[in-house]
Amino acid sequence: MQGMLSDFLPDPGVLQFILTQAAIIVLLIIIMKCLHSRCPWLPNCMIGQDAAQENTEVQVDPGTLGSTSLSDVPCPKATSQEMEEFFKDLHSPTDNRVVRKMLLHKLLVFMTKEVDHRGACLMLADMGISLEVPPDAVSLGRVERVSLVLVWDLLDSPHLLGTQALISPVVYCGPHGASFQQLCTLSFKHCAGSGKYVRVYGSDTHLLASKEWEELHNKPSRRNRICITRDECQIKLDHFSLYTSVLETYGRPEVHKWLQLAVFSSPLSPDQSHQQIRIYFLNNTPCALQWAHCNEEPFRGSLCGPVQLFEFANTSKDMFLVLKYLSEAGWENIDESASQYVPFLHIWHGKCPFRSLCFRRKTVSPVDSPSQNTSEIIVTMHVFQKDLQEKYLEVLRLHITESGCQAERVSPKPYCNRIPRELFEQLQMLLEPNTVSGNDWRKLASRLGLCGTKIRFMSCQHSPAAATLEFFEELNGSLHDLYKIMLSMERLDCAVTIEAFLNDPLPDSPGSFQRDKDQENQCCCEGNTTSLASECDSGLTDLGSVEERDICSQTTDEYTAIQ
Repeated sequence: MQGMLSDFLPDPGVLQFILTQAAIIVLLIIIMKCLHSRCPWLPNCMIGQDAAQENTEVQVDPGTLGSTSLSDVPCPKATSQEMEEFFKDLHSPTDNRVVRKMLLHKLLVFMTKEVDHRGACLMLADMGISLEVPPDAVSLGRVERVSLVLVWDLLDSPHLLGTQALISPVVYCGPHGASFQQLCTLSFKHCAGSGKYVRVYGSDTHLLASKEWEELHNKPSRRNRICITRDECQIKLDHFSLYTSVLETYGRPEVHKWLQLAVFSSPLSPDQSHQQIRIYFLNNTPCALQWAHCNEEPFRGSLCGPVQLFEFANTSKDMFLVLKYLSEAGWENIDESASQYVPFLHIWHGKCPFRSLCFRRKTVSPVDSPSQNTSEIIVTMHVFQKDLQEKYLEVLRLHITESGCQAERVSPKPYCNRIPRELFEQLQMLLEPNTVSGNDWRKLASRLGLCGTKIRFMSCQHSPAAATLEFFEELNGSLHDLYKIMLSMERLDCAVTIEAFLNDPLPDSPGSFQRDKDQENQCCCEGNTTSLASECDSGLTDLGSVEERDICSQTTDEYTAIQ
């Protein structure tokens, strides 16, 4: 009997091996259970990390708000009580005040109002975001709480491809799913410079849920409720949710978006040994600059002069910041390299990156100290995209003293002209109304070489005057040329507006025309110092001078080439 049992029993060595493996498996199961109890959303976080590694492999950027490897799902998940407190704080009336608050690890800027049948307008001051609830949207006798929220959490943004750029903030209208008897209008800014390739996205979820972004232009019921101008998105809402806008490039190298280069620093103090300046690469939207101000509060940094505009091209080229000059009076650069770079996708996807330069006060001997002026720092930096410095280059000069800091912009001659926004809007307002004589945007379009069919096409646009001025920009015409055309059209109001800008250009005009020094010393009409009235009496007719007819014929040829 014992012999028969010994035949069925395994070898002692094999038995020991099986028991060892079983113990290891049990130990691994216990460890995984412990990890899962600490973070029930760990699998989602790991999935998000793997997906991010498959999409791109870039170096870690210390100047970004968050990591692209994180999942959109909060970790750990908020409890029901925390969610209840979150929405209670969010939807409590703010007495017409704009509140900035951290709620459940989300930095939010919001306003909440009680709205009745008279309607209301909610506006986030200095953010470029507004929500209009029209009269009779709420039935008589009822009061609805309405919230307008700016979401400063990158994890709530859409997951973007390399051909997509984030150009707007994420905006939430609450309560989620609320509907009204009339359509409400949500407006927010974008930085594409043109509405041609801008697409509005929506996520029909509340703020704490996993976002499900989809393009609203693909929905026939939403398509006709979206209006996109050169710098703003306007959406007619039938119910409240999350919204933003994305620039769809599809590999078009000519597509770009406008950035703000904002330099922050703190004033010097006599006893400090180090000084740091930070350069932010922000979308050209008001809320992006306000985020930079918020981020600088712990460092007591202030904006050094007006922001500088940069045309960031869709070329997959990284951005470079190069220190070109540092005053030798008592300060030195700590970093061994004078060049820093920002990955293309970190700017293209609107992650608000920044780079910093740190300087150290030199140790000087008593003999040299009288000649050393350490109460100021003068810095010159070049900002450009890799291999595109001849076309896209900004020169930033910074002067830091004990009383504060000032930044100066020195730009080379541009390769592409854009009418400054302030001047563009003034000319649009003057040319938009149709006149009996036709001396409006239609005559300008004719002078630019557009035929009757194309002019009729312009008349079908949302703003024919804006479309005509944008066509003038595509021809790379200068303000000098536009000024002469306005004189030949006898539109003295437009000519005076252009002349005033040429004589005193706005310092912070986006994409403003740059003029050579010799052009600044000349009058707009080839050195003629006579007044506008005498200019118009010098023989210019509606058909224009020979030189102007040549300009018009040249623009016609350029338009044909573009087509």
